[in-house]
Amino acid sequence: MGGMRLAATPLDLLELDLPRGEPWGYAFAQALLQAPWAWRALRPTPGLLGLIRQDLEALFLELERRRQDFPLGDLGERPPHPAEEGALQALLARDPEALVEVLKAHGPYPFALYRAFRFGEEVHPLPHPRLPQEDELVGYEEQLKALRENARRFLSGKPALHTLLYGARGTGKSTAAKSLLHLPGARMVEVEPKALPRLEALLERLGLLPHRFFLFLDDLSLDPEGEAFHHLKALLEGSLEGPPENVLLVATSNRRHLVRHLGENPLPDQGPQAWDALQDALALSERFGLVLTFPPFDKGLYLKAVAHHLGRTLTPAEEAEALRFALQKGFSGRVARQFALSQLGTTP
Repeated sequence: MGGMRLAATPLDLLELDLPRGEPWGYAFAQALLQAPWAWRALRPTPGLLGLIRQDLEALFLELERRRQDFPLGDLGERPPHPAEEGALQALLARDPEALVEVLKAHGPYPFALYRAFRFGEEVHPLPHPRLPQEDELVGYEEQLKALRENARRFLSGKPALHTLLYGARGTGKSTAAKSLLHLPGARMVEVEPKALPRLEALLERLGLLPHRFFLFLDDLSLDPEGEAFHHLKALLEGSLEGPPENVLLVATSNRRHLVRHLGENPLPDQGPQAWDALQDALALSERFGLVLTFPPFDKGLYLKAVAHHLGRTLTPAEEAEALRFALQKGFSGRVARQFALSQLGTTP
């Protein structure tokens, strides 16, 4: 049991995300899913199976002591996950082969139990991710259709394209990407910008798992001078090992990232360095096989989005108020939603 983190007192159990049922058993099952050898168990050797058997024997005796010293009822509210059920049964049977099969089928913790994650210094599960409503975006039906068709191909094991969602701020690119978690079997890892230098280590781990993951890179800079640009370029172009087949990149980028240093339309007399930088940025964007553009809202689409979020036809007074609300912020799906939220509880 060396290196395994076990709950020692009932108060320790309160810190865990436990399912319904006898809490000590599921707490120990979770400890098995994050044991020091859990990743190695995906490719077990006879020696490793012997080590796991020893840990299971010791852990079973410890579980019996905990149950006797601190008998407890339900502490959780959610149903048990199949990985927790399987790990618990393997523990009760002291069966290392059964536990290995559980880890192969579901992966080690946290990937065994959750669908959404954030990767910064390390991978953190998001037990209750805030997902957009499936009909939240208005005006980008064709982009959403293409995005979801490509995502469904990927989830079904068919060839799919890394995807770049590109356009103005507030048009719903991030909302569109996060909505992919509504698809059956979808899992998503959101990568913080500071974690890009460690991206290859993350991909190596994900490649060992049975699940399929969307790797979400939000607000990606296409600036050739940025550190993130070079890490992503190495991943998409120059790495000996690209992303594993069970990982699909989904990135968003604002239009301003492309023109930040280059201006709207670089001229021929600007010199070769400006053109080289532009070509680098364009070449990187082309590495995403599917590029979906989210153009800015106009007045009509903005008012349509407001009406959609309110769930009713706008009165002339509401239209005027919505337009006043957008005077400083401009027309966008985000502003439309903000105005609609400000109107909740009011009568037309």
